[in-house]
Amino acid sequence: MRNKLSCLLVAAVLIMAFLAPGMVAAKVFKVGVTTIVSHPALEADQKGFEKALQEAGLEVEYDYQNAQGEMSNAQAIAQKFASEKLDLVHAIATPTSQAACKVIKNIPVVYSSVTDPVDAGLVKTMDADGGNVTGISDAWPIERQIALYHEMLPGAKKWGTIYNAGDANSVKSISWTKDAMQKFGLELTEVTISNSSEVYTAAQSLVGRVDAIYITSDNMVASAFGSVTKVCNPNKIPLFVGNTDQVPLGAIAALGFDYFEVGYSAGKKAVQILKDGKKPGEIPSGLTENLTLHLSVKNAKSQGFEVPQKYVDMADKVYE
Repeated sequence: MRNKLSCLLVAAVLIMAFLAPGMVAAKVFKVGVTTIVSHPALEADQKGFEKALQEAGLEVEYDYQNAQGEMSNAQAIAQKFASEKLDLVHAIATPTSQAACKVIKNIPVVYSSVTDPVDAGLVKTMDADGGNVTGISDAWPIERQIALYHEMLPGAKKWGTIYNAGDANSVKSISWTKDAMQKFGLELTEVTISNSSEVYTAAQSLVGRVDAIYITSDNMVASAFGSVTKVCNPNKIPLFVGNTDQVPLGAIAALGFDYFEVGYSAGKKAVQILKDGKKPGEIPSGLTENLTLHLSVKNAKSQGFEVPQKYVDMADKVYE
């Protein structure tokens, strides 16, 4: 009888030993997602993030929250997440990342699509800073963009831009844009907005004042990008951007990166936290490096510009 009990006990221990790894792997992680608005770039960011976690074999339950462009909503979402039992928060874009990092102190936060994380107050340094936050910057190579667009359209001396003055990400990008424009002897006319409904009027205000328009990494303008093309096409104003997703939506060209890759890189940092057990403060923030040129011959013609064959040949993706 004793031998039989001993055998049963050993069998139970062996079963538990085999089940234990499966039980750990089967854990469902809860991840809160907060984004400032809906538009293709930020949606691609989240898809890339999820792909990285999926490839790591993690089972995740996501709570998607959208601030609809309102900081009050972003703050409410952050408060909601701070009070819940989440394993991690993915904060997309500067305003929502700022709101999340301000109130979430005991849950790992991974940000993405933030131009200057240090200036925005998310981290003290791009190196590991010991806090509960890490992530990926989507800082654009603005000087390289302006240099290329100026080369493509040398006759355009007066450029216009539209941005949300309440977004720290956009303000920083515009600062870099002004420096780049000045370096190449170009003028920049700025029009600011406070919500997406103002984008069309802002674009109209640039008609007759500029030779071309450049849109930087502004989420609010991106959410109403069609309003810009509605003005540029009939008025023959060449439109250039830094977000490759906006080329098929009406821009002529973008020297930029794929926001799926931004999110994927952020997701890899989340994997280090959820799977490898690292603390966010042990993981340095990162930059997006790979650049591609997307170009639309069709949009150029709609805006009165014929793209030289040189640039068609050098483009990584061409929309006819």
